Amino acid sequence: MIIKSPFADVSIPVIPFTSFLFQNAHHYPDKAALIDGPTGRTITYSQLVGAIRAVAAGLHARGFGKGDVFAIYSPNLPEYAIAFHAVASLGGIVTTMNPLYTVDEIAQQIEDSRARYLLTIPQFVEKALAAKAKTRIEEVFVFGEAEGATPFAALMHAGPVPDVTIDPREDLIALPYSSGTTGLPKGVMLTHYNLVANILQMGVSVDFKDDDTMIGILPFYHIYGMVVVMNFMLYVGGTVVTMPQFDLENFLKYMQQYRITRACLVPPIILALAKHPIVDQYDLSTLRQIFSGAAPLSAELQSAASARLKCTVVQGYGLTETSPVTHATPNDPAAVRAGSVGPAVPNTEVLVVDPETQQPLEARQEGEIWLRGPQVMKGYLNNPAATASMIDADGWLHTGDIGYVDADGYLYVVDRLKELIKYKGMQVAPAELEGVLLRHEAIADAAVIGVRDEEAGELPKAFVVLKPGYELSADDVMTFVGGNVAPHKKIRRVEFVTQIPKSPSGKILRRLLIDKERAAQIK
Repeated sequence: MIIKSPFADVSIPVIPFTSFLFQNAHHYPDKAALIDGPTGRTITYSQLVGAIRAVAAGLHARGFGKGDVFAIYSPNLPEYAIAFHAVASLGGIVTTMNPLYTVDEIAQQIEDSRARYLLTIPQFVEKALAAKAKTRIEEVFVFGEAEGATPFAALMHAGPVPDVTIDPREDLIALPYSSGTTGLPKGVMLTHYNLVANILQMGVSVDFKDDDTMIGILPFYHIYGMVVVMNFMLYVGGTVVTMPQFDLENFLKYMQQYRITRACLVPPIILALAKHPIVDQYDLSTLRQIFSGAAPLSAELQSAASARLKCTVVQGYGLTETSPVTHATPNDPAAVRAGSVGPAVPNTEVLVVDPETQQPLEARQEGEIWLRGPQVMKGYLNNPAATASMIDADGWLHTGDIGYVDADGYLYVVDRLKELIKYKGMQVAPAELEGVLLRHEAIADAAVIGVRDEEAGELPKAFVVLKPGYELSADDVMTFVGGNVAPHKKIRRVEFVTQIPKSPSGKILRRLLIDKERAAQIK
């Protein structure tokens, strides 16, 4: 059964992304587009458009042009948007990197993407130069100044910007890296048309407005921060307050100081907002909405955060490979269904299939989620085999996520296909058990994996982080979970830890826990 969006299709113009994004910027030239949270440094829309043109001219003068790749290795700063769109306006491609990458990881992405230039910050210049020595990078640029790198300001040029012919359906604009459903990171080829489509699709379901101020804590190198925070807010004419790294006190300080109205977040931050006592020391009364994505948010945590902060908390869903948004819950309390990521955005089709037979399932039957729409990537860079395994001949993208759709088209994401625990042949979803664990007043965070067992096949094991001042035994944890789930879903092992390993986007790095567990069993 193919599930279509409840919203009418939108018309998607075939135009370059930067031209599309700033088509209305001349209506509010003096309005703040981007603000650096720590310093208050502000870039207006007029300054932003002018700086994009000037940097594009500077890049053009250096011989950078259509099809060339420019790497950004930086935390969130207002100038990130300038660099991104200067490259895009020339028909270039931006590949974005995690600021926590090692030299070898930087070098690997540079070589795979064939980037010509690398942009970073002074604190990362040493690693950037070390990566340059191993790769084809021609020049390292830096926000500010640092020895061995060219100041980003040097790219500001009064010269001409060429009139580049861009084919939006075919020409790439962004090349973020993703592991997909499995394997090593791969370059995700996103076109101008992909991003234009996703902005317009979100515009129907997500009601960000020109009077909104967004906290820019989600990393811009990640597709969620890149498109939903940075670019979508610039499209609607709002303001983004950037943060280079997360710190709860500073986060709350900026939320209060800049009177933030919207916050696109990930579950670990929402957990802190729902449970940490320091939150009560700050005035967050201007906050109208929290939009959660990148990882599952339990119904209990969603409701707890909404009640404490007195704002709407909604969820969305997508992948790097879908630019990213495929589902979003409208910002209407009546439309919120706790635990659901909402209905599909316009122009998007959904299919839930049996993982074994790949036959379509009906409403409320759990299976692998498949997606189809104009936001689906062109493919993986230099990897036709991985592309073919991700997108089938009919255009369906196989997400590797398990979920179900209710009778009204709302999607519920249960877990990853490869992370499901098989207990005596029955499926146990780690995310469900993690949601139960987080209901306990003494538990600050938790992760669940399957551990090998000769009799059962796999047993659910919980890694638990306790709140300061609380004590629990393993039996306490198992009894608590056992009282809230079916017998086959009970936690059978518990290990207390100080921290759950997570990616910068908030996803639990379950593979690290699994590898650690298997290594311990070998010993």
